Amino acid sequence: MRNVIVAVAALLGASTASAQTLIMMKSIDAPHYDAQRTTWGPTSDIVNMFQDTLVALDWDGKTPIPYLAKSWTVSPDGKLYTFKLRDDVSFCSGKKFTADDVVYSFKRLTSPEIKGPFAWRAGTIKDLRAPDPYTVEYELAEPFSDLLLQLTMFTNVIHNKESVEALGKDYGVKGADGTGPWCFDSWQPRTQIVLRRHDAYKWGPSMYKNKGPVKFERLVIKIVPEDSSRVAAMMAGQFDTTHQFPQQFIAQARSAPMLTVTQANPNFQLLYFGFKTTRPMVADKRVREAMSIAIDRAAIAKGILLGNADPAFTFVDPAALDFAPSTKGMVKEDVERAKALLDEAGWTMGSDGVREKDGVKLQPKVYYTQAGNTPRVAEAIQGYLRRIGIQWQLQPWDSTIAAAKMAEQDYEIWSVTVPYLSAGDLMNIYFDSRNIPTPNRMNWKDAETDDLLRQGRMSLTEADRAKYYELVQKKVTAEALWMPVLNINMYEITNKKVKGMRPHMIYQNTFYKGLDASF
Repeated sequence: MRNVIVAVAALLGASTASAQTLIMMKSIDAPHYDAQRTTWGPTSDIVNMFQDTLVALDWDGKTPIPYLAKSWTVSPDGKLYTFKLRDDVSFCSGKKFTADDVVYSFKRLTSPEIKGPFAWRAGTIKDLRAPDPYTVEYELAEPFSDLLLQLTMFTNVIHNKESVEALGKDYGVKGADGTGPWCFDSWQPRTQIVLRRHDAYKWGPSMYKNKGPVKFERLVIKIVPEDSSRVAAMMAGQFDTTHQFPQQFIAQARSAPMLTVTQANPNFQLLYFGFKTTRPMVADKRVREAMSIAIDRAAIAKGILLGNADPAFTFVDPAALDFAPSTKGMVKEDVERAKALLDEAGWTMGSDGVREKDGVKLQPKVYYTQAGNTPRVAEAIQGYLRRIGIQWQLQPWDSTIAAAKMAEQDYEIWSVTVPYLSAGDLMNIYFDSRNIPTPNRMNWKDAETDDLLRQGRMSLTEADRAKYYELVQKKVTAEALWMPVLNINMYEITNKKVKGMRPHMIYQNTFYKGLDASF
């Protein structure tokens, strides 16, 4: 452990010297920091620090509150949102924020050139108008029951057209302008991101005591992929904070006199394995179900996550908005039934212990990011599935290329840990055919699913919305499109010298804006 501490100290170098610098640690970097072109969580948490949304998400994880928009009204038919904007906001470049920036940002998000994978979060936009510099008329082609909730997401941050056009293909790589409490300074891929204080910032959302500016001159985010290095660094006081502390060492962090452990609550994060249904090996629902019911989730939660996760038998966390109670019990672990399903599907056991059919071995290729919890979970599942004659071919990827590799879709199964806000949020992310090939990596194209999702989105009452989203949950669970494994807890680990660090649950963004943080 001592050698690891020395190595991490060398990595940090002189960056720990300034008392006005907050040093943060992450295990995973991103391919870029242009929020409109990705679904990637490692992009979102940094983006939310230097760019802002029209509305913010309160600590309860359910309530949109004013931010760049100080107020709004909604027409009775649910199609027209009129936002009144703050008139005291500026970008890091000094350019004044106006309604034109909002119109530009959403038009860019929905443009064919961007092909934004999360563009649906903005609703089906019919028209965007700026009748004056501080009013935006946001007209939808159809109602979107979750619009305000979705507008809190990093996908919908506001961009400066001048910055986008000046940087071109390097936007989100060499720089990006924003109105957030931090400003993009520099990025060294796989090494560090540096943000600087936005001195003019004073428009923090009401959830924070400090409305701005932040209390540090700089925020340095170091990429440290190795679990042991991150543990050693926090224990040695080399970092100020991290939300990517290995789950198996949380108990150790709790007992460390120099650290504070705070759990994000609420928090919805599902670690799942998804099936690409258009690949012959996993096209049969019986094969998918067999894999899902042949594993011991409780043992995985206890043995690998050390109790810092709960077994997931449903796609949606039971505490989440619009969870369908009728999906409880649909996934029942049963090794003997799993074997029977594979027999029924025509996969017979080979002499080497691996099932085969028509000369093909049941050896699905499995893609995932090599950092975090997934590698150990994948290895555990691989062991369980050997018992029923399935041999997973594990293929981990570095976080900077994992998204691109998954986009190639040369696999039967993939895994991510997905953060979400509600049942409707999770269902719309993954199961709408409009989102093929990503994030609908199952290539699930089903007219009934699409219609139910649309009805849920268009609902004008909470009861109707819950009804339609329940039907979606039941259908995709019955089709065994995913293997839900764990509902992951999330923690912020901080040095005790850091005060005011309350973790936020939005899309794994515990730091969010960091306005109350100080030494």
